Amino acid sequence: MNRIAADVQRAFEQAGEKTFPIEMEEIALEKQAADSLLEYVKRKKHKQIVLVCDSNTHRIAGIDLEDRLNQEGFHAECLIIPENEAGDVTADERSLIHVLIHMKKTTDVMIAVGSGTIHDIVRFSAFQRDLPFISYPTAPSVDGFTSAGAPLILYGTKTTIQTKAPSALFADLDLLKAAPQLMVAAGFGDMLGKITSLADWEISRHLAGEPYSPAGAKIVQEALDACIEHTEDIAMKTETGIQVLMESLIVSGLVMLALDHSRPASGGEHHISHWIEMELMEKNRPQILHGAKVGCAAVLLTDTYRKLAQDDGLNEFSPRQRQAIQSAYETLPEGEVLANWLRSAGGPAFFDEIGVGQDSVKNAFRHAHTLRDRCTGLRIINENKTLINHGLYE
Repeated sequence: MNRIAADVQRAFEQAGEKTFPIEMEEIALEKQAADSLLEYVKRKKHKQIVLVCDSNTHRIAGIDLEDRLNQEGFHAECLIIPENEAGDVTADERSLIHVLIHMKKTTDVMIAVGSGTIHDIVRFSAFQRDLPFISYPTAPSVDGFTSAGAPLILYGTKTTIQTKAPSALFADLDLLKAAPQLMVAAGFGDMLGKITSLADWEISRHLAGEPYSPAGAKIVQEALDACIEHTEDIAMKTETGIQVLMESLIVSGLVMLALDHSRPASGGEHHISHWIEMELMEKNRPQILHGAKVGCAAVLLTDTYRKLAQDDGLNEFSPRQRQAIQSAYETLPEGEVLANWLRSAGGPAFFDEIGVGQDSVKNAFRHAHTLRDRCTGLRIINENKTLINHGLYE
């Protein structure tokens, strides 16, 4: 097992927590990562390889990787997923069917060449075909590379399906450093979303008895702290900054993999992001980077949760529940602090900066909690008339 995965597994073991095994065979975060990918494929004796890309990732990485594989004697070909009417590639039924139909029956391994959406499509398709897949990220933009959960748009609704993790991940530092600033900022935004997701996870533990892992929370918190400490490096896309960001995203995904759920990394801020994504699709509007939406949601949500912790409406809750809510939310940083971090990384901090109107945001705040059966501060507010009437969303 590789160092990053071994460290995560060891942290759980040292805490005496039983988790699902992390069965990824290799994780390489380095320069010339394609060399390590080629060696891995040789050791695994794979022959028929399909590289799944969109038009952009095909151009920046897919063509070169396909050529190198074929030069080594493999039968590799790129499968490019077409864009929809809004000009996006989305992880919906059309994209999934496109891959499943056009992938040759002789395929014995898939490679996801891209970022979050490509990985979600590939992990579902590989799961359905009972094939291994390899992760080859082209931007440090999301934390789902190493997880087993595939957030898909099915019948117009964002639905996360547990599928499979990649057998290996090869992330080239030079390729990641060359990613657009907005994609780097999106990865940073996805990590900053852990500020509210970890607080929501604490709440779900005390108020709903949902699965909780102190070790998992600690690992994700440390990954979040590392990103905040290296904000300037991440903003400047230095090698150190990109390495810290990508490793943090990988670690977050490994924790989800070990626990077999996404609670440590996905709370109310992700539900808001998913709701807005669904609304954009319904209106045939271009999609917005997942991490950008998560970051903007976290900015608003952290202030909302801070107000919740001080609201008189909590008197309607039991002393134990009230204490849990206050303990989880009252020490969250102010939204402006998160906004400054996001701006420093070159990303948006508020929804109006990414073309999402106030009505859409309010709609998401009122309804996004229905997307997942999880206890979050967002759900607590929406299911309590007193708290809603107190204008916590204003």
